Amino acid sequence: MSDIIVIGAGQAGASLIIKLKKNGFKGSITLIGDEKVIPYQRPPLSKGYLLGEMSLDRLYLRPQKYYDENDIKLKLGTSVTKIDKYAKKIFLGVEELSYDQLVLTTGSKPISLPDSMGGNLKGVYSVRSLNDVDIMASEFKRDKTVLIVGGGYIGLEAAAVASKKGLKVILVEMADRILQRVAAKETSNYFQRLHKKNEVKIFEKTGLKKLIGDGRVTGAILSDNSEINVDFVICGIGITPNTALAEMAQIEIDNGIKTDKYCRTSDENIWSAGDCASLLFDGKRIRLESVQNAIDQAECVADNIVGNKREYSPQPWFWSDQYDTKLQIAGLNTGYNKIATRIGENSSVSYWYYRADKLLAVDAMNDPRCYMIGKRLIEMGKSPEYELIEDINFDLKSLLKT
Repeated sequence: MSDIIVIGAGQAGASLIIKLKKNGFKGSITLIGDEKVIPYQRPPLSKGYLLGEMSLDRLYLRPQKYYDENDIKLKLGTSVTKIDKYAKKIFLGVEELSYDQLVLTTGSKPISLPDSMGGNLKGVYSVRSLNDVDIMASEFKRDKTVLIVGGGYIGLEAAAVASKKGLKVILVEMADRILQRVAAKETSNYFQRLHKKNEVKIFEKTGLKKLIGDGRVTGAILSDNSEINVDFVICGIGITPNTALAEMAQIEIDNGIKTDKYCRTSDENIWSAGDCASLLFDGKRIRLESVQNAIDQAECVADNIVGNKREYSPQPWFWSDQYDTKLQIAGLNTGYNKIATRIGENSSVSYWYYRADKLLAVDAMNDPRCYMIGKRLIEMGKSPEYELIEDINFDLKSLLKT
């Protein structure tokens, strides 16, 4: 038997210990998290939970009794101050704990506006934790004006929630278009139209110069020097991996905590999974900021801790809910140079990303069938011709036959 310590009580940390128990692991397990609540789902925070359509108990990945019945030690509301990889110990202030295997599932944190831009004013929020959303929830009152900084998925989801709750929504994106970093122009245009239909004002090629207010935000000066009045602000300008502990312990960092094909770090007794961990994919070192990666990577670590020696082979997929539209994404579109468009029924549509003749990814809006077929094709390494994708009379399912 051995002692396992997991630092980070998010999706990856919880998935790891659940899989360890399913694998029959009999040693001790300690899960440490800096939030005071048991592990919970994050994606619904900016959707169903903020809308009031999802209760707190439904957010929990497992109820408290699961941890009690499985003899999992929870140390919540606790920060790890140091890792001594040579002594195989961690420190929580003056308290120290020994481990045989350590797993870093420390996740990520939102990029904040600097104080010089008004980031320290009251009424300025990020959407990352349960506490973030609980604090900002009282701001969502009809006819208030919210400024959302950043046109990525987090910003757009927050805009959709605010619009549905009757707020006046202004979103600024300094890039040429919303979703520019993660999606094709076709997908960007789809969501631009969707938000415009719901009376969200989107300003592209427009950054934030400074927030203004005396103690609390009351307005903003944009990059074109225009000034707007706002009641509160939500920042969705990206996240950064939590690597400070690993760096202090001299664990190798490369776009996050560097892991090998087995999810092991540069130290043979330390593993990593989730948003904080980087891995090789298609010849490049990347991080996959998704729930499914957090689960899959953590479960791979759990398998390897019990001696299965399983290589991690990610199958990326993501989703976003905005108004009555469900976007489902399969694969990674990095390096695409061609888009095939498939028009579906009832305003559904999907965009298929290619690099030369190779299918890389699919964005499907309200089209779960195309999403599932695209996902399967990518996993099978099949790349149908563009013309077949765009031919609405062609049965895509036939492509799955071997």
